Amino acid sequence: MLRGLLKLPQVRGGVHPVGHKDRSAALHILELPLPERLYLPLRQHAGADAIPVVKVGDKVLKGQMVAVAPSEISAPVHASSSGRVVDIAEIMAPHPSGLKSTAIIIDTDGEDRWIDTGVSGDPYDEEPLTLANRVANAGIVGMGGAIFPAAVKLKQGTRHEIKTVLVNGSECEPFLTCDDRLMREKAEEIVEGARLIRHILRAYKAVIAIEDNKPEAIAAMRAAAEPYGMVEVEAVPSMYPMGSAKQLIQEITGREVPAGARSTSVGVLVHNVGTVYAIHQALTYGRPLVSRIVTVAGGAINRPRNVNALVGTPVQHLIDACGGLNGDPAKLILGGPMMGVPLLSTQVPTIKGATGVLALAKHEVPRSEASPCIRCASCVEACPMGLLPLEMAARSRADDFEGADDYGLRDCILCGSCAYVCPSHIPLVQYFQYAKGEQDAKRTATKKMDYTVELSLAKQARIDAEKAAKAAEKAAKKAAKKKPVTATKPAETDEIKSPSEEESV
Repeated sequence: MLRGLLKLPQVRGGVHPVGHKDRSAALHILELPLPERLYLPLRQHAGADAIPVVKVGDKVLKGQMVAVAPSEISAPVHASSSGRVVDIAEIMAPHPSGLKSTAIIIDTDGEDRWIDTGVSGDPYDEEPLTLANRVANAGIVGMGGAIFPAAVKLKQGTRHEIKTVLVNGSECEPFLTCDDRLMREKAEEIVEGARLIRHILRAYKAVIAIEDNKPEAIAAMRAAAEPYGMVEVEAVPSMYPMGSAKQLIQEITGREVPAGARSTSVGVLVHNVGTVYAIHQALTYGRPLVSRIVTVAGGAINRPRNVNALVGTPVQHLIDACGGLNGDPAKLILGGPMMGVPLLSTQVPTIKGATGVLALAKHEVPRSEASPCIRCASCVEACPMGLLPLEMAARSRADDFEGADDYGLRDCILCGSCAYVCPSHIPLVQYFQYAKGEQDAKRTATKKMDYTVELSLAKQARIDAEKAAKAAEKAAKKAAKKKPVTATKPAETDEIKSPSEEESV
């Protein structure tokens, strides 16, 4: 009660960057015209690449699965519109490296015809695992940017006692307003999605957390949640990175997720509002994830707003729908300015985790020249995880990854708060990304080596077993040859002669 009255923030650190949200948040979501061509990367999620199940020349319908997930940590890909597969080829991936990625390329036919979803019945009558599998088949991933397969989290949740389903509507990154507009315009669907997730997890309640700088979204969500019990809407302080799962859990529940642990360890499961909306669409209407709301903003965009973009739509198509560019942007970003990735081209496709397309003007891009650290400790104060970024950076630069780990590198969420406040403009996050990447590569190499050793030992064991079996067989044959053979003398019998024979003799 006291916390509710005083609104005391529960999380440490954080920053308050300028929002730049007003222009895009003021306009309704724009439905984009169909693009002539769609590019569907086989990797739009954490885990293994999807495997194509169509070939060049195949006609496809909207919502048809065109690539399957090869493992649980993966996600299938569906055709975003009806048309014909014209190629399965390498394209430039929406990644700062500019590396190629395999994609299914579809020429749309202009009809946008849905496949028959075949959904009937009430999802509340189905078993939780059945519903989780339907979410998996719908290709739904974390749409706040994490792109982790949503069904995996649901299945993990069914193995734990989940008390709270936490719906993340904080949207703390500057410029991004896609979740804000989605909550204003699709509040009832989001609330119903939260209720479905609560049903799957058998959770006690669902809490929809929204930053207090979004009064319209809060009002819409509260109105939609009012008829239902155990669905609450909570306003949280506006700060970055309130949208991080661990920070949001601590703010709402007062519980801190232990280092190296998942949110399920404290009885909470977190999903972004976009993910919850997609789950509602999948379980209620049988619709897979084929589109998402994307914020197109920045000083170089003529008419910033949110658009409903089909997955696979070229980024340039989104920019054109918002009036195009008013000049050469100083920086192109897919996602938000704090955690997004730089774009090398506007021809890359929109993917499931794309929260925004930002074309920043020169005055919106901070100075990038770094100078020596002045030991001011601003990064320490800003770190929401309570880490020592300056120490981690020093060890990362020296390739002392174990030393960086000692200072909590594994707990770093790469939010960029430290780099944002650094007066020396040191690219701290880049150092941490480098160190984490090197550690991941080392762990992957170790796993491969262990697996190779395991295979080698198994092979040697099989060879030894075969040798032993052959030796035993050979010994048995040799023993059989050495064994003396005893000849059996036939028994003597009295010959009985017939009377005629006796007479002839």
